[in-house]
Amino acid sequence: MTSDVAISAPETAAANGHGDAHTTAGFGALTLGSIGVVYGDIGTSPLYAFREAVMAASGAEGVPTPAAVLGVLSLILWALIVVVTLKYVVILLRADNNGEGGTLALMALAQRAVGTRGATIVLLGIISGALFYGDAVITPALSVLSAIEGMKDVTLRFEPYIVPLTVIILVGLFAVQSRGTARVAAFFGPIMCVWFAVLAVAAIHPIIQQPQVLYALNPLYAVSFMLHHGIIGFVTLGAVFLAVTGAEALYADLGHFGKRPIQTAWLFIVLPSLALNYLGQGALVLGDPGAIVSPFFQLFPQGIFRGCMVVLATAATVIASQAVITGAYSLTRQAIQLGLLPRFEIRHTSEAHSGQIFIPRINQLLLVAVVLLVLLFRSSSALASAYGISVTGTMVVTAMMGFVVIWKVWRWSPLAAGALIAPFLFLDLTFLAANLLKVFEGGWVPLALGALMIILMYTWRRGSRLLFEKSRKLEFPLADLVAMLEKRPPQRVPGTAVFLTSDPLSAPTALMHSLKHYKVLHEKNVILTIETAQTPRIDPAERVKLEQISPTFSKVTLKFGFMESPNVPKALAIARKLGWQFDIMSTSFFLSRRTLKPAAHSGMPRWQDRLFISLSRSANDATDYFQIPSGRVVEVGTQVTI
Repeated sequence: MTSDVAISAPETAAANGHGDAHTTAGFGALTLGSIGVVYGDIGTSPLYAFREAVMAASGAEGVPTPAAVLGVLSLILWALIVVVTLKYVVILLRADNNGEGGTLALMALAQRAVGTRGATIVLLGIISGALFYGDAVITPALSVLSAIEGMKDVTLRFEPYIVPLTVIILVGLFAVQSRGTARVAAFFGPIMCVWFAVLAVAAIHPIIQQPQVLYALNPLYAVSFMLHHGIIGFVTLGAVFLAVTGAEALYADLGHFGKRPIQTAWLFIVLPSLALNYLGQGALVLGDPGAIVSPFFQLFPQGIFRGCMVVLATAATVIASQAVITGAYSLTRQAIQLGLLPRFEIRHTSEAHSGQIFIPRINQLLLVAVVLLVLLFRSSSALASAYGISVTGTMVVTAMMGFVVIWKVWRWSPLAAGALIAPFLFLDLTFLAANLLKVFEGGWVPLALGALMIILMYTWRRGSRLLFEKSRKLEFPLADLVAMLEKRPPQRVPGTAVFLTSDPLSAPTALMHSLKHYKVLHEKNVILTIETAQTPRIDPAERVKLEQISPTFSKVTLKFGFMESPNVPKALAIARKLGWQFDIMSTSFFLSRRTLKPAAHSGMPRWQDRLFISLSRSANDATDYFQIPSGRVVEVGTQVTI
């Protein structure tokens, strides 16, 4: 069953936000926080990225040559500079939607810019959002597993316990999500600061021992490697991309920390530390090619230092996983608000920060998927093959939507916008093509997850639209019904009735059934519509729109941003200032609860009809989602074919 209270199509709203729109904490605290949350994923890439890239570059021989080491290092360093620094830190952080970033925020910004021709933009948003879920599944599995594998470098006796211990840590990580991130977030920044400091310091001695490793700073080494290694160079590029995974988090967390703290943290702390560590690993392998088995942990002396590093690495990977899990919650809330997914239960874990939420169903699904991945692949090297496709796919889509925003929103000429984005898009497409070579080695996992999410999002959006159009044909025009009721009113009862509907022009089904069964009408009647804007948040002054349509009927429209959780009673309290005498204790909310049945002929295939009906049944109750007191709700049941 599903309620007929749907969130209406996103409305046009002005977007002139700035990257620091929703940040009130001090600059230093925000910079520290961004180090902990934003850079957890990319900050733990040294655990596996250099090792996988050099092993790919070594080919069948398996022994890394100095040319391969310097070529891979140069590719990694320049990927960090071009992809992360130029594309994300310099350009895309400026493409904010009222201070918010992320793939769906960019989709809403681009869709608003192109108006009614935005179907392709929506499709791109669905694809990038779906691929992000693949990233959210693989990141915790790969990060934690690669950290725990460091125990082999302490003693080989730990090897049989690597997979079980990884599963235990991941189960514990997902188990504490319901408590919220507020309590542990204060530790994220300092721990990651220690992590980046250790990354840099550990690399200094090997670099001094092998100073020729600094030749890798010359981009010609990267170009030469690609020109002289053919297909091996292309395969290596797919592994090199592991060094820049997590770049999307820069953009997605824009609203939490603001543009300048994120940029400062990257340029002055994260990038220098990562560059030094990769150079240190390269220097180590130049001196001892056998160190490629575990170059990261061999930067540290055997014994207690290496043991402590395994513990610190585990803490860092848990933080990296936390960031992407939180991102999955935020993405899900945006997708629900934008009409791409059914309503799920959303719990707020902080009174002070609206962005800190917990979605039980997403948490359960992620946990099951992550544990299955660990048990299926059993090593970080095997999982690394599955990693890059989802992230590169998201980056390609982000570049495409970025072109639309630069052209339409920033008002650049199409040639200038194309000239700016084309090099990044070419690089992203090259990385994607390199990663597609790993489809049969594990790359099918994010593709399968992404395809599943695309089908779910498309089915929900298409089915909702068909249901809306079908319901509209069957419903009676509201203006005609109000005129009839004012002319010949039925028996009146005291109080206020609020009828929720997604179509303010038609008489709500709940109102029609109430008149049919009860044959009475309240003294005051409100037709309530809830709209989602294409901006992340709505100014409280613009939250409520009140329109009197007759002496006893009025229309109320509540607007919420796509990153806000709708709270109807709190929003209606604003209506008091507009002259509506609203008392929650003398108000009844009428909702229509519909039971869906597949029609003989619908606009979708039969399997898609059944999938849409299943999604509708799994949707969270509208009463809970809109935070309406359950004791004030009257539900009227109807049966609809789709």
